[in-house]
Amino acid sequence: MTSDLTQLLQQTGLWRASHLDADHSGGIPTGYPQLDQLLPGHGWPVAGITELLHDHAGIGELRLLLPALARLSHRQARWILLVAPPCLPYAPALAMAGIDLRHLLVVRPPSPGDVLWTMEQALVSGSCSAMLGWPGLIREKQIRRLQVASKEGHCLGFLFRGTAVARQASPAELRIVLGHQPPNPLYEHSAVSVQVIKRRGGWGCQPFTLNLQDRLNQITPDFSDMAVTNPEPEKPALGFIDYAHSTVTHERRLQ
Repeated sequence: MTSDLTQLLQQTGLWRASHLDADHSGGIPTGYPQLDQLLPGHGWPVAGITELLHDHAGIGELRLLLPALARLSHRQARWILLVAPPCLPYAPALAMAGIDLRHLLVVRPPSPGDVLWTMEQALVSGSCSAMLGWPGLIREKQIRRLQVASKEGHCLGFLFRGTAVARQASPAELRIVLGHQPPNPLYEHSAVSVQVIKRRGGWGCQPFTLNLQDRLNQITPDFSDMAVTNPEPEKPALGFIDYAHSTVTHERRLQ
């Protein structure tokens, strides 16, 4: 490769489809070496959108992110923001996984437009180290705007979507399809099927089984299955914003 081409690849964000961009900066270790070796930068892209595609909640999609989120919550004094999650996360399980709850905030905007606006503002603000969003229906140009916002704010962005969109084009930096695996005889939901279908500087890979276990060979609690069934405490354990009973207007929407 000529020096001019090398310089072009380094400075413009171009990449060769036949070469995994292992030197790409900004990788945040996932906590799973088997997955890290398949990802550019050996981890989650620190500036860019990652799509996690799955059809059933509670198969391990959130546990997959816990090691990285725990790392960020202790190393950066910025928020980890959850936007429109399907259920309220279980705070004790998050704390047990190593996440500093003082840096975690859950937001439930009242409408799809507000969800998209909140995600974009979180990504671009510079106040968040990671944004996890459940946008429902979202168009390609909206994902592209989120991608740009993520890079400007140096914020990890994760979108949870259904597998039906796996064949659709997406500007996301990384796309992974997750599937349910039969439970371990000793533990429930101890593994998840993982298939990388888009990654920077490389083709997708075949599905493989990833064990969602910590270094002590114990299962990290799957808080996505732990919907809140007890009465809410007077003082919530998590930072929580619910706009269900308020009117919110914005000058600029993500359209």
